[in-house]
Amino acid sequence: MSARLNIATVDSAAYKAMMGLESYLQTISLSHIQKELIKIRASQINKCAFCLDMHTKDALKYGETTQRIFILEGWREAKDFFTEDEQVLLAMTEEITLISHEGLTEETYQKAKQVFDEAQIAQIIIAIVTINAWNRIAVSTHLPIAK
Repeated sequence: MSARLNIATVDSAAYKAMMGLESYLQTISLSHIQKELIKIRASQINKCAFCLDMHTKDALKYGETTQRIFILEGWREAKDFFTEDEQVLLAMTEEITLISHEGLTEETYQKAKQVFDEAQIAQIIIAIVTINAWNRIAVSTHLPIAK
C-alpha cells in the first residue's frame, strides 16, 4: 500500500486538535502501561499496524513485558497476567472500540466503578476514543511504518 495524504500537512488545524487530546492524555492519572495497553488493544481490534508498531515499542520502553504484549489479544484466557484494573481497562477498550456491538455494557461500567473513580472512568473513555481516532487516521491514510 502506498501512503495517501498527510493529515498533519493537509489539515494542520485538525491535526493540532488531535495533538491537543494527546497532550491532555499526558496529564491523566492512568499509568504509562495502562495507557499503552488501551492503545495496543484498540489498535489490534482496528488492525492498525502503524499504531501497533508505535505503541508496542512505547510499552516496552515503559517496562511492559513482551509476554504480556504477545498474549494481550487473548487476555480473557490469561487473566492471571493482568490486574483487575487492567482487565476492566481492556474490557472497556474492546466494548467502546466495537461500539456498534453493544457499546459499553452496564456490567463493564459497574466493574469500572468498583476500581476507578468517575474522573478516571472519563479519562479512560477519552483515551479509548483518542486511539480509535488515531487508528482511523493511520489506516485511512496508509500511514507508513518506519523500518
